[in-house]
Amino acid sequence: MEAIRAKKIRRDRYDSYQKMIDTKATSDTESKIDYRRSACTESFPCKVCGALVVPDGAGSQHRNHCPKCLSSIHVDIEPGDRASLCQGIMEPVSVWVRKGGEWAIIHRCKECGDLSSNRIAADDNPALLMSIAVKPLAMTPFPLNKLEDIFKQ
Repeated sequence: MEAIRAKKIRRDRYDSYQKMIDTKATSDTESKIDYRRSACTESFPCKVCGALVVPDGAGSQHRNHCPKCLSSIHVDIEPGDRASLCQGIMEPVSVWVRKGGEWAIIHRCKECGDLSSNRIAADDNPALLMSIAVKPLAMTPFPLNKLEDIFKQ
């Protein structure tokens, strides 16, 4: 399992090895839906704030974070593959604007530090999105009152 977490081996390869050595492989891996090609129609409780996350209202067929607190769970190595064994909380740490003007959330896993980008959903908390977007301006690495002195030169 450590090899999968360290990304030295893919989940499907690990499962094949488990079958070869006749160890009980996780049966839920075989029955999982491939979300790379299928819509996510499942509801789930947010592991951070407890809100019920439903697919309706997202504006897309791929709901991957809570619209209330914007948190997610580290379940993918590649988008939609559900191959990550980490299962850590993915906290929203930043936002960025994609080509074409679409906003996306940058999530960082609290367990392994992995970063991922997820497009925002139509029903995401706008106040929280804005607070994440302006955080770098509110917490500058230099005193803002010194900018005036710099630009006077």
